[in-house]
Amino acid sequence: MDFNLTVEQQQIRDEIKKVCKEFPDAYWREIDGKKEYPEAFVRKLSDLGWLAALIPEEFGGTGLGITEASIILEEINHSGGAATACHAQMYTMGTLLATGELRLQAFGVTEPDAGSESTRIQTTATRKGDKYLISGQKIFISRVLQSDLMLLLARTTSYDELTDKTRGLSVFIVDLREAKGKLEVKPLDLMINHHTNALFFDNVEVPVENLIGKEGLGFRYIIDGWNAERILVAAEAIGDGRWFVERAAKYATERKVFGRPIGSNQGVQFPIAKAYANIEAADLVRFQAATKFDRKEKCGAEANLAKYLASEAAWEAANACLTTHGGYGFAAEYDVERKFRETRLLTVAPVSNNLVLAYLGQHVLGMPKSY
Repeated sequence: MDFNLTVEQQQIRDEIKKVCKEFPDAYWREIDGKKEYPEAFVRKLSDLGWLAALIPEEFGGTGLGITEASIILEEINHSGGAATACHAQMYTMGTLLATGELRLQAFGVTEPDAGSESTRIQTTATRKGDKYLISGQKIFISRVLQSDLMLLLARTTSYDELTDKTRGLSVFIVDLREAKGKLEVKPLDLMINHHTNALFFDNVEVPVENLIGKEGLGFRYIIDGWNAERILVAAEAIGDGRWFVERAAKYATERKVFGRPIGSNQGVQFPIAKAYANIEAADLVRFQAATKFDRKEKCGAEANLAKYLASEAAWEAANACLTTHGGYGFAAEYDVERKFRETRLLTVAPVSNNLVLAYLGQHVLGMPKSY
């Protein structure tokens, strides 16, 4: 086992650091305060080809692996940014090819009455000649207004007609530029600046050629992308965790109370050190999962473990950092409260950590299904 990055991987990390220096804390603080989309940052990454990391070179991408993609997203968060603004372009690329000329940051799966039970979605796609008519609702779908295309999971066979409930769902490419008038996008006011929406489809027309793969097998295609998604989100959480640990350690060293640095007190120092230890441990599982993924080996357990451990460790680091800063941790100018809100999401989305534990209990440890 080699725990060192290759020369190419280290170069990728260094190049992303250079890009992120052009977008310092003040940039992200302003974007967050105005609830704007980081258009300049995303465009810069696209122009440099970093968002096409997982696309083979013959299709206009850079042909990198999930390991390299995870380093890109980790370093964005480690530098104080928010990779969630563009990460969908990474893990949807297993289904779709794009060089960055068209923006694909929207992924429509979740519905108000289905939640994490994706097999019960009710949005329907009805075949009419050479097109499908899509009607229904989606919730918590981010970056729709900032995308040209959206991947959408919709029902093509009634749930009640199926014995295998994972069948009957299909994946489509929806051209959002052509859906105007029949697709209502209602922005949601959330505690995080993720440009998240509720969607209402009213017979949105999608050409038959926009069906991905075979009709009725969409749930399987979605599942195939989950391991990549979990690995990449784990990397983002690790980036957050390192940001929190470094900011906390720096502040604890510089801030003096009662004539000495607050970091000399074990009550301040130890929680930061403990958070650091857990981030480093989670990082090893991230690379284990990414390596197995790139070798095309089964990695469901490792991908889920990485997502769970990294998001929990990042949340622990966030709390340690906020506590270290005291009242200043709540001040926007220190950026802790912004990152605090952002990293909390990763324990819940794109999959709740409780469902990760359910997966591990059933599929890894062989216990009865818990839900």
